[in-house]
Amino acid sequence: MKLPRITVSAPHRSSGKTTLSIGLSRALTGAGYKVQPFKKGPDFIDPMWLSAATGRDCRNLDLFMMGEDNIKKSLQRAGSGADLSIIEGNMGLYDGMEVDGKGSTADIARLIESPIILIIDTSNMTRSIAPLLIGFQKFEPDVFIAGVILNKVASPRHEAKLRAAIETYTDIEVAGAIPRLPEIGIIQRHLGLKPAKEDERAVSIIESIGAVIEKFVDLQKVVDIARAAKEVPEIELPEIVIPPAQVRLGIAQDEAFTFYYPENLEALEIAGAELVPFSPLSDRELPDVAGLYIGGGFPEVFMDRLAANGSMCNRIREAITQGMPVYAECGGLMYLSRSMSWEGVSRRMVGALPCDIVMDKKPKGHGYMIMEATGAGGWFAPGTKMRAHEFHYSEVVDLGKVEYGYKLSRGKGLDGKHDGIVHGNVLASYAHLHSLGAPEWAPGFIARVKQKYHQ
Repeated sequence: MKLPRITVSAPHRSSGKTTLSIGLSRALTGAGYKVQPFKKGPDFIDPMWLSAATGRDCRNLDLFMMGEDNIKKSLQRAGSGADLSIIEGNMGLYDGMEVDGKGSTADIARLIESPIILIIDTSNMTRSIAPLLIGFQKFEPDVFIAGVILNKVASPRHEAKLRAAIETYTDIEVAGAIPRLPEIGIIQRHLGLKPAKEDERAVSIIESIGAVIEKFVDLQKVVDIARAAKEVPEIELPEIVIPPAQVRLGIAQDEAFTFYYPENLEALEIAGAELVPFSPLSDRELPDVAGLYIGGGFPEVFMDRLAANGSMCNRIREAITQGMPVYAECGGLMYLSRSMSWEGVSRRMVGALPCDIVMDKKPKGHGYMIMEATGAGGWFAPGTKMRAHEFHYSEVVDLGKVEYGYKLSRGKGLDGKHDGIVHGNVLASYAHLHSLGAPEWAPGFIARVKQKYHQ
């Protein structure tokens, strides 16, 4: 089947991949194309911007958590309903966890047979761009670099020299040249970009980036590259059936809690949940629900407002005391703690977990996790293997007597050996699970909610 697609990558970080991906997504969507965005690797923030730019949920493609088959299925399922797919890479094209590049953007592009468009920061560079491109082509010849977009071009003369070198020494098409411009206003945060859902200027920023890309990039050439991608074997995919809801599940969704994979929400619905959004920041009461899912985000940025909403803290703590099942990831764990301290300021939180949270200036856990369920609290069958990722600057301190939901063979989690605080009917961990890599998660969670609901 034909699945028009391109992968956006670069020689190294901070070359402009995210800006280009957002801009292409917005410009092509504005031109009338249905654009399906994907993000390579475990990420929540870039996908928010890409989703906002296209009006379609961005999907992650992560080899470690999902495996090859699920990557191909995800590409087909989401991409088949679009005119073209844009996959934003991460890090440099060939950068990965292993020296053989397994799991790199190049590895994913090879797996899905996607042509690559490289964006290159051309500051202080002219003819040297040719050997750089030749080296990238020859390093792994089965990776197809179809086009290049020049970034931070100093002048028309600079652009002419770059184009001449590329045309003379390579067969790579130049699909655009972006001049040096002031920063386009995507606000940085201590853990990276500010989430689009937190930035009230997100729409205008996306429109501005789209206008820049429309002006300086040959959109038709990009579409032609995507359309020239090889056909892929069609995979027979089961139809997604959402059954009538059997329980109502509250899901924390506001500026403080934004980290949710679309597949996780879909998996919960398939398992029988009706998802009911609520805001820990502004709602005074919990909705009428039988369980809670509190995902990740940046609660430390909003800890004053979270603490000030004592009514919601009380309602959640009371519901947990009365036996309501709650699954919390990273930011959710922080919110359920007794207190949170950041930059010398401490605030009371929900107080449902016997621990406190302290933020640091350096990451306390960053990377992939391999976990084995202990069976504590009956959440998952003992021995269930799960893969996840973590990225947190916080750590749990003064932890009281609890059980651990997971044993770790990779990752930091709570103490380098365990993750998942099991306390009453709560499972709170630093692990960000993806339902395609942890298929037991959603059915197990909803089965637990159903069990408590019917008691």
